[in-house]
Amino acid sequence: MSAAALDTLLTRLARVGPYFTADPVPRADPSEGGFRPLAELYGDGIAGHVEETGRRMGTSPGRVAASTAQLGLASRLWSLALGCAALGSEVPDLGPGRLWWRRPSAGPVELRLPAPRPLPGPLPEALHRAVAVGHLAPLAEAVGSRYAVSPQVLRGNAASALVGAVRVLLDQAPEAAGRAVPLVEHLLGRPPLAHTGTFVHEEGLGVAFVRRSCCLFYRVPAETCGDCVLRTRDRRRPRT
Repeated sequence: MSAAALDTLLTRLARVGPYFTADPVPRADPSEGGFRPLAELYGDGIAGHVEETGRRMGTSPGRVAASTAQLGLASRLWSLALGCAALGSEVPDLGPGRLWWRRPSAGPVELRLPAPRPLPGPLPEALHRAVAVGHLAPLAEAVGSRYAVSPQVLRGNAASALVGAVRVLLDQAPEAAGRAVPLVEHLLGRPPLAHTGTFVHEEGLGVAFVRRSCCLFYRVPAETCGDCVLRTRDRRRPRT
């Protein structure tokens, strides 16, 4: 796929929703408008993002905010990559050095991918490399080491984010189901997402997912999430 075709694909994908959007316009200065390298979040830069996430949630910048911040970033990355794969049979190169981010006053983080280019290889492998290896692994290391969020919770968050992406995609672009669902099933069947939950897809009814860990959001306090393990077990004994 040419760069122009990938630009067109990203423009089409943006219509699915804000989680699927990335600005592909080439810029002499990608930081224009307050954007910063996404890679900074995989080091000390994660602290500021978690702090702001906690402030918006009305909680402290601790484990709950850190888990929520990681889940939100995973959702953005999976949505972008899966959407491109399902609608265009291509995965853009999302290397941490190519992606830029900005935190708006409300809503998900904004992404900028100047001059996008396709990532070579079969779709399942490209998706895995682009998101699970290129982003989720260093993000989990940064969050886990600084905030003591367990690897099980972070893997569950990543799986939940992937299922959330395919759920929105099938609702807004049902023609994507033929590629999207098998890709999700493949990713959920291999590390790091293997054994994180039970995924079911029924044509005409959509997808369902019950995870085997808790994202900790119930501690805000708040309602449990739709795929939460606490919906099917005693809330007094959450698995974290």
